[in-house]
Amino acid sequence: HTRLTPPLFACRPPVRSDGHEYAAGFAGGDKMDRFSCVKADPHPHSLPTRVASRPSGEGSGVGVFSRRICEMVRPALKLPSTTPGNAIFMRLRLSARTAPTIRKSQIMRTAQIARKTNETEIKVSINLDGTGAHAMATGVGFFDHMLDQLSRHSLIDMDVACSGDLHIDFHHTVEDVGIALGQAVSQALGDKKGIRRYASADLPMDGTLTRAALDVSGRPFLVFRAEFSRDKIGEMDTELFREFFQAFASNAGITLHIENFYTDNNHHLAESMFKAVARALRQAVEIDSRAADRVPSTKGTL
Repeated sequence: HTRLTPPLFACRPPVRSDGHEYAAGFAGGDKMDRFSCVKADPHPHSLPTRVASRPSGEGSGVGVFSRRICEMVRPALKLPSTTPGNAIFMRLRLSARTAPTIRKSQIMRTAQIARKTNETEIKVSINLDGTGAHAMATGVGFFDHMLDQLSRHSLIDMDVACSGDLHIDFHHTVEDVGIALGQAVSQALGDKKGIRRYASADLPMDGTLTRAALDVSGRPFLVFRAEFSRDKIGEMDTELFREFFQAFASNAGITLHIENFYTDNNHHLAESMFKAVARALRQAVEIDSRAADRVPSTKGTL
């Protein structure tokens, strides 16, 4: 099977006096069927002067070569068999012009962080362009549940494993996981070219409404306006939610605002915060196709 992926042709296909099209040059010296390619001309408006080889027993000349190319290209582009060669070549040239530029940073926006102290040992891996796949093992059940929400609703793949001094309390584990996750996000973002940067999300959960707004600015800042009516949810201290977001924002290098407008349930309050941050984070780190190679700042850097 022959795979044809634009842009294959390096020059405009001129028409000969006998009605056949010249084959335009191929880029890269690829082989197609039994043919060697016409060498790409550095001057795209000049005529190809020769064909490196042509099929035996099927006539000779560039016209035969061109017709055979068209026969093979038409099915790949799902074009009718009657489509003339000029239309085929113009279709390929248009595809080459409009094809999006794919940067390495868009393909490999991943990070792995290993962090060990006398209080915790943490391993984190993330993929900003994932599907929300996650595996959490911090030893704190409700915290794992919240991290699941952060991954699932941001579509950031997350794998978090933490062994901490839970026999003392949960503070070191929660804070250090926030540090490691923030570092991973910062590392995966790289030069931040192409990201949307700003985003916000209002998240309702029954009688609870919470907003998260963030700026991937490189300037860490947290505004946290939420009050719990209980000291614990499950076994987790509610005061630790602020500690997590403070650690995350500081190490990811983002400005993060979290505000709860009203709530009638502490579980929903905590969950709405993580979901709102996740939704905003998803939008902020996405690549903007209209500015994929630009840093979203007039300063030129973030």
